[in-house]
Amino acid sequence: MDSDGTQDAQGTHATPVPRPASPPTGSVPPPQGPATPPQGARGPVSGLPPRPAQAPGAPPLPDGAAFLAWLRAPRPDALPGIWRFAHKPRPAQEPDTVPTRQLLSGALISFLVGWLIWSLLWNGYLGGWWVLPIELFLPDAWLYTGDKVGNAVVWYGYYTLIAFAIMIGVGRLGRWGEVWRRFVAPRLRRPDAPPPPPAPEDDPVRWPQLRAAGAEAAADRLAADARAGLMRDVDHARIARAWRSVRTGHSPLHVFTDAVVRDGARACPHPSGDRDLPARAARHDLATAQVRIGTTADDPRNPYAYRGTGLALGPDLLGTSLLAVGPGGSGKTGRVVWPIAESLCLGALAGRAAVVVVGAAGAGLGPAEDYDVIVRIGQPDSVYDLDLYGGTNDPDEAAAVLAEALVGDLVDPHPSGDSRRSTTCLAQLLGPFLAVHRRFPSVPELRALLDGAPGPLAALRKALQSAGHDAMIRELDARERQLGHPGDPGAVLADRIALLDRPAFAPFFDTSGRSTPFSLRALDHPVRVRIDLPERGHADASRILARLVLAQFTAVAAGREDRSLFACLVLDDASGTITPESVRRVQRLRSANAGVVMTLRTLDDVPRPLRTPLLGAIGCRMALSGLTPWDGQDFAEVWGKEWTEARDVTDRQIIAETPLGKTVHMLRRVITGNAPTARAVTVRQVERERWSASELAHGVPPGHAVLSLTDVRGEHAPPLLVDLRS
Repeated sequence: MDSDGTQDAQGTHATPVPRPASPPTGSVPPPQGPATPPQGARGPVSGLPPRPAQAPGAPPLPDGAAFLAWLRAPRPDALPGIWRFAHKPRPAQEPDTVPTRQLLSGALISFLVGWLIWSLLWNGYLGGWWVLPIELFLPDAWLYTGDKVGNAVVWYGYYTLIAFAIMIGVGRLGRWGEVWRRFVAPRLRRPDAPPPPPAPEDDPVRWPQLRAAGAEAAADRLAADARAGLMRDVDHARIARAWRSVRTGHSPLHVFTDAVVRDGARACPHPSGDRDLPARAARHDLATAQVRIGTTADDPRNPYAYRGTGLALGPDLLGTSLLAVGPGGSGKTGRVVWPIAESLCLGALAGRAAVVVVGAAGAGLGPAEDYDVIVRIGQPDSVYDLDLYGGTNDPDEAAAVLAEALVGDLVDPHPSGDSRRSTTCLAQLLGPFLAVHRRFPSVPELRALLDGAPGPLAALRKALQSAGHDAMIRELDARERQLGHPGDPGAVLADRIALLDRPAFAPFFDTSGRSTPFSLRALDHPVRVRIDLPERGHADASRILARLVLAQFTAVAAGREDRSLFACLVLDDASGTITPESVRRVQRLRSANAGVVMTLRTLDDVPRPLRTPLLGAIGCRMALSGLTPWDGQDFAEVWGKEWTEARDVTDRQIIAETPLGKTVHMLRRVITGNAPTARAVTVRQVERERWSASELAHGVPPGHAVLSLTDVRGEHAPPLLVDLRS
């Protein structure tokens, strides 16, 4: 069946992938006999343990009730970054609440005042005026009778009415109602009853969208699998993705229906056959494609609507790219990068994302079982190679990408700088070589051509003359005229490509077809790729390769015809990869349903002229705890200022003029230790930074981060203080 590209990446695994542990849909498990034979049964008793319900090491089957509860949970629309699963929206503005200490002390004082008033009335210290109403309105025959019971009922009823009136007055004065609502009622409240099940036509378990299109049999099969516990959240997301492909006309309805009726929850599988990851380190909601990375702190600097809510990221936010800056040990990889990569791997299994994760070997970017392709550059046991030219057959495109990787960091860091001279130099060699050999040169061959060695250039010229490629001969002539001239980029390119021409990289970057190269052209399919860089022994080569992958990704992602898959590059430690061209290309990804996640230890790893353009091109910016003040200054500038209400309190000393006033002031000074003053409060609107450089450097607690968000629709969230540990 046409599953919108989910079937097009077969063969990406180097070894066979184990099949999911759940039994085939529709099969009936064999009946399990009793653990011990019934009384009176004859025959030998087997000492073997009962057969396990699933294969060892496989994830447990989901419980049907738990899955149904997850599927039916409310997911209301929310502000950018809010964890929508079972979210309860809060008002946009914080209600005026009295501080607890002030509220309780006011309630106690009002109670004592009411008690004092009642005591004074009861004991007659305030006279008898308060009984005049009953004496005026009721006849004497009712008030002064010999019936003690009747008198008691009348008078004590009146006393109760007066006491109740006093209680109402002091209760309102002391806010007893708010005390009840805040401290007593929550403890007496019964647990909320479970919400009623949704109506059949709105129940997501019954797949109403399939029924509305006439696919009743498919909807019944999926509903039965969901109730039986045979469906996972990944299965639901994958089949929903395939159904959207049917609705957009990319797949026939009857093919989809036949596959679902036949395979149930296992229909439309990922090319690897995996239906879930072996383990999950973060909380994911595949219905909204969100991953929860923390909780917004209950801090006055956060908007009230965000306080205490879960903070989550999804393709709508990652589509504007994310930059996380923080020192080592601040949680960039474990609390930000890996949860995002894990979410994208789940999205790839659901057929709606493609992810490439790049980092140093052993950086903690997930187990090998979570990926379809792992490229271990510099490791002899690596099954996959990396395509140096990005899978293109255009020499000009290959030259542009390769020049960006080799010398992009040497270009003028001004945003208008580019590497066109280096691109032209490479194109003058790649084009003639491709015309003769029908392939691009390997690393040693390209190094020899860039060095200007007479032998390789003469052999290439002779081959071009024999084949009659006059245009390519002119390209080679132009390259030879530049050799040895001042400003020739060939020497610098040769020095940089020599970093890849090392014995450790000899089995890699092969162009003869003897290896299994991975090309970023595979981003049209839901692939999960991890590229391990040799950071320890070859730091400079690792930076070149990181720039190469970034350049290839931005070129391929922006040039895709089918942009239904969200493509994301996760670059752990982007030091040395930020160039003027990469900043421009990252900004173009927003409209291509693609994004980049990058981390930096400090903004000093980015040239000063590129810091402001980089922070402007990235939609989601994160400053983790431990940031330096000069890095905090860059974030403070990009986050800007806001109007706030400032309260200036001035204490003015009161000077007494009369002897009695002087005596009172002296007693007050003796009791309080302070001179009598009059307080004046001035309220004014001032413009202040949302987060100052000092606050970012010294006011962010460990395990926290300040994060601003922008989604692909242009909605944004101000900088939020987030606890990444919860």
